[in-house]
Amino acid sequence: MNDYGTSYLSVNAKETTILSVEKLGASVTFQLATYEYKSALRQLLELYKYDFTEYDPEDVNESGLYEYRDLDAYWNEPGHFPFLLRVDGKLAGFALIRRFVIDLASDTYGHEMVEFFVMKKYRKSGLGTLAADWLFRQFSGSWKLGIMEENKLALRFWRHAIASCVAASHYAEGQEVDWEGPVLQFEIKP
Repeated sequence: MNDYGTSYLSVNAKETTILSVEKLGASVTFQLATYEYKSALRQLLELYKYDFTEYDPEDVNESGLYEYRDLDAYWNEPGHFPFLLRVDGKLAGFALIRRFVIDLASDTYGHEMVEFFVMKKYRKSGLGTLAADWLFRQFSGSWKLGIMEENKLALRFWRHAIASCVAASHYAEGQEVDWEGPVLQFEIKP
C-alpha cells in the first residue's frame, strides 16, 4: 500500500498494470498502449487539444481535427511510452512519456512527461495525482515537465503531484531556451 490507499500489483512498464484504488472507489488501470490502441489515443488527443485551446489557440485542419504530428514516434522510435488510463474499464485519459539524453558520453537518460490528460469527468478526484505518481515510479531517475506560461492550473497541479510523490526528490524549477514557461525537474528514487 502507498499513500493513496493503492496496491501495486505490477510495476513493469512493459505490461498492463492494474491498481486497486480504494480511495476513489474505482478500479484504475494503466496500460502501455500497443499499436492497436493508437486510434483510441488519437481520439483522446483530440479532446486534450480542444481543452488546451484555452492556452494555445491552435485551429483545426480542414478535416476538423487538431492533429498531433509526433504520435507515430510512440510506436516507431525507442524511448517513447504511450499509456492509457482507464477507470472501471473505461478510457479516462492518457500520458505520453519520452526518454531524453542527459549525457550521451555516459549514456545517461531522463524522462519527460510530454503530454498528460485526464478527462474532465475524472478531474478533481485525486486520479491525476495518483496517475502521475504511478507513472513517475515506472521510470526512476531524472524527470522534467515543461508547462506553458499561461497554464497556471497545470503548474499548480504538477507542483502538487510532484510534492505528493514520496519517491520524488531534488525538485527545481527553471527555464529552457526552446520552451516558454517553467520547466519542472526532479529525481525519482528506484
